Amino acid sequence: MLSNAIGIDVGGTGIKAAIVDIRTGELLSERLRVETPAGGEPNDIAAACNGLIEQLAAPSNLTVGLCFPAVVTHGITRSAANVSDAWIGLKAQKLFTKALGRKTHVLNDADAAGVAEMKFGAGRKAKGVTIMTTLGTGIGSALFLNKKLVPNTELGHLDIGEIRDFEQYASFAQMEAEGLSFEQWAERLEILYAHLERLFSPDLFIVGGGISKSHQSFLPLITTNAPIVPATTRNAAGIIGAAAMAAKVLK
Repeated sequence: MLSNAIGIDVGGTGIKAAIVDIRTGELLSERLRVETPAGGEPNDIAAACNGLIEQLAAPSNLTVGLCFPAVVTHGITRSAANVSDAWIGLKAQKLFTKALGRKTHVLNDADAAGVAEMKFGAGRKAKGVTIMTTLGTGIGSALFLNKKLVPNTELGHLDIGEIRDFEQYASFAQMEAEGLSFEQWAERLEILYAHLERLFSPDLFIVGGGISKSHQSFLPLITTNAPIVPATTRNAAGIIGAAAMAAKVLK
């Protein structure tokens, strides 16, 4: 089995890529980034991903793991966040495999970040139920039972009490939009984590996303029964997890 793979993290504003050592989680190349094409159309994003791979000058035998802001089942994107609605119901894995000329595995972006944390980060020693949340433009989630992924949970979209689609109330983007203090934001997040504890009784929460680098400003303000810890792979999590899953699934 190859020890390296290419990881690509597609977001609503940017696309990032690197070559990953899937044994250690280390990036073996510079992490490249381009803007997501305006409109987020499938062919345009596929072309941008191909351009990144060309810049990486990766060996032709490396597989590609690609994570995407959508529910993904059997290689088909079932939803679309911050990209074109043309992705809904699209055979995305087939599209990328053809456009990139490589074996490609497509998965949800929060699931990829969670895989990175469970394999190389804060969840390496985790047992039982682990929930990772990614705080950013929205709230992503990844659920694990004894380190095995339960895909496409999308727990950030839960309705909790009178709050509909919770990420619109408590994402980091919403915090910035409303000018909330970390204390005010933490109060909102605690509602989410308390609800997730009632549903799943997790043994561990991992909190990722770019804001996790400032975890000392808000995590100590959130009270949970389970330990709640910051992610360690941070902005590279999607790249690392996508590459690791591709190496596992496409071996």
